[in-house]
Amino acid sequence: MNVAWAYGNPPERADAEALFRHALDTGCNHFDTANIYGKGVSEEILGAAIMDRRAEFFLATKTGIIVDGARRGIDCSPEAITASIEGSLTRLGTDHVDLFYMHRYDPKIPVADCVGAMARLIEAGKIRAYGVSEWSAAHIREAHAVHPMAAVQTEYSLWTRNVELGVLDTTKELGIALVAFSPVARGALGGELKDPATLTDKDLRRSHPRFLPENWPSNLSLIERFNALAAEAGVAPAQLALAWVLAQGSHVHAIPGTRSIAHFDENNAAAALNLPADVLARAGDLINQHSVTGHRYPEGMRGTIDTEDYV
Repeated sequence: MNVAWAYGNPPERADAEALFRHALDTGCNHFDTANIYGKGVSEEILGAAIMDRRAEFFLATKTGIIVDGARRGIDCSPEAITASIEGSLTRLGTDHVDLFYMHRYDPKIPVADCVGAMARLIEAGKIRAYGVSEWSAAHIREAHAVHPMAAVQTEYSLWTRNVELGVLDTTKELGIALVAFSPVARGALGGELKDPATLTDKDLRRSHPRFLPENWPSNLSLIERFNALAAEAGVAPAQLALAWVLAQGSHVHAIPGTRSIAHFDENNAAAALNLPADVLARAGDLINQHSVTGHRYPEGMRGTIDTEDYV
């Protein structure tokens, strides 16, 4: 998402393509995008950058969120799913994706109908497996009973623990991969963001409660203590944040986003870290759902999220 949408001004396309090629050259083999990231731009960049090496990586994209002027919402109808994959395959320049997510739960469509559409795409060879994003444990179980699900993608980081209300255990029990997006807390735990007021007007964090002036000072105090803990452990803050997420289960995967080759290299190195358990425990005790100030999403977005929430 970072190279096309939501986090300030996007980089030059050549720089984004160079980032993807560098990631592939240095061993990254999991690339995650979506049809709405820049209204297809992210998929187009990924296709131009590395699709000539398609056999070397695992490719995931998403469907279900509609962002088209005044037409906004969720559509996981079989017709929408079928049309969406065709557009994604064209933009990506490939004949299949390895994983196709329903980006959000659609309460208008019976789970069996939308999962049935996914199953037919698997049978047609256009996708290898399906997943869901920001779904509750109950709906994950319902979908998995219709056709086995490969992955659940949801926000998971030190400061966003909603999956611990049911999804983390459910995915482990059912043998489903849990893919954590925003594992560095939308950059808050990256060691660089000091003042959200410096972010561009286009940056989505300008509207997210935890980054607002009334909440940021309290959160920044936690972040500064977290940065000190990372320094004590001899790692970058982002690496400590990623190591904590990866330690939450053998089925847990992290997909940090970045527009920087240097940050990619820093993030990528976190997978090889073996930090002491007490350091990870101290990080978790410091930053968690009780210590952070502010909800993870603005009020207007909360109604689109099916994942269990803290009161």
